[in-house]
Amino acid sequence: MAERLYLYDTTLRDGQQTQGVQFSTAEKLRIAEALDALGVDYIEGGWPGANPTDSAFFEAAPKTRARMTAFGMTKRAGISAENDDVLAAVMNAGTGSICLVGKSHTYHVEAALGISKAENTENIARSVAHIVAQGREALFDAEHFFDGYKSDPDYALEACRAALAAGARWVVLCDTNGGTLPEEIGRIVAEVIAAGIPGDRLGIHTHNDTETAVAGSLAAVMAGARQVQGTLNGLGERCGNANLTTLIPTLLLKAPYADLFEIGVERAALSGLVRVSRMLDEILNRVPMRQAAYVGASAFAHKAGLHASAILKDPATYEHIDPEVVGNTRIIPMSNQAGQSNLRTRLADAGLAVERGDPALGRILDRVKSRETDGYSYDGAQASFELLAREELGQARRFFELDRYRVTVERRRNALGSIVSASEAVVAVTIDGEQILSVSESHDEEGNDRGPVNALSQALKRDLGKYQASIDDMHLVDFKVRITQGGTEAVTRVIIDCEDGKGRRWSTVGVSPNIVDASMEALLDAIRWKLIRDADAG
Repeated sequence: MAERLYLYDTTLRDGQQTQGVQFSTAEKLRIAEALDALGVDYIEGGWPGANPTDSAFFEAAPKTRARMTAFGMTKRAGISAENDDVLAAVMNAGTGSICLVGKSHTYHVEAALGISKAENTENIARSVAHIVAQGREALFDAEHFFDGYKSDPDYALEACRAALAAGARWVVLCDTNGGTLPEEIGRIVAEVIAAGIPGDRLGIHTHNDTETAVAGSLAAVMAGARQVQGTLNGLGERCGNANLTTLIPTLLLKAPYADLFEIGVERAALSGLVRVSRMLDEILNRVPMRQAAYVGASAFAHKAGLHASAILKDPATYEHIDPEVVGNTRIIPMSNQAGQSNLRTRLADAGLAVERGDPALGRILDRVKSRETDGYSYDGAQASFELLAREELGQARRFFELDRYRVTVERRRNALGSIVSASEAVVAVTIDGEQILSVSESHDEEGNDRGPVNALSQALKRDLGKYQASIDDMHLVDFKVRITQGGTEAVTRVIIDCEDGKGRRWSTVGVSPNIVDASMEALLDAIRWKLIRDADAG
């Protein structure tokens, strides 16, 4: 029978310690609901009392199947647990579980806290006992445990035993500095268990400063730890924490973990993993990491012709899992390295069936290679490639024609005397012989200018007549600019990522010496692709 392994998410607390990250209360609520739907066992909501946002979150915390957990620290020396106002703020969050961080490294006890080891041990025991006496589940984060164990194993174990003896459900071994390698983690966890601390009471909390946080967590699990802590997309202080979007599918799909352990995440929920990962990036206004394991846009991208040919015969030749299992998709990029295997596969993915030997295949390849010489890149712009192929196949619908456009950027003083910029775009299109003129400025909710490309996008999307309903749920996600060729022959390549209400995401490319023209080309492709796909779907 498989052993139960518990997943503890700390995105809302440790993830928020990432440089440049500060969640709003509404954002934390949204993330918590997504985590609960995914199936994690614990959601660490933050440190109540440390900042207004965390306190507000616990006041509005959703009802979850997962155990909502408040984070804080053990009581301070010289103050009873009952009278420590910092600990009281954590208790007042009203969560069923409370995680307290405390020192387990002699150096930190004596140098950072300036107290004796005996005093620190007492602080741990009395704090945990106070939580348990209130009928709450207590967790103890043994901060700097691995460094402490290597320097003074007896005291590191003493700190953990004190928490357990006081009633802690979990003692979490923390690699706080992230410098302990997986082999060391596995060995030390095994030694801790051999010293009498049960594995089913042990958790693991790793940081990614050596790019081994996931591997270290897996090593701890194989050594006997039964709780794993981490964050979505590996958020966290410095280099981040163990990445749950990697750990979860590995534990659920890969031997020996899938054979030995049961986790709270169901296979059906796993199919939403990419969506959850992208949701977090959207909240943070970050571009998703393309090379991220399992969830990255390039995780199942096969560029080489040899690979694509094999994939057509059996996807297992170059894929370790079915991408749909985690909600991802297979991509056969088009580039100047492409062969007909890549081409036919990519066309089939777009719903375009072309027989082997069709002369159109050669024309499409030639056009791709010619345009990439001019600066285009279809490797990262699959939607633009599809439109190109449709043109060669005579299957490109012209829903509208662009007649003209103009964009202006004005710098002026506002009513307060501050210099501000304002972008305005005018776009004229013809649909069924009727010309439609649209004008748009580019401002966000605070009235700040979002630039000429955004103005063009808004004007183009403002009124497309009978096609307007199809593009209302479409929004620009990312905008990338690269100058190619250099010198006086330099051209600008723009790649735009868009997303719609169905969760579809697509990329288009435009190239021109003029960045506005390149942007407009990519925007037009984005809209045309969306209209075609919606029309095909009925």
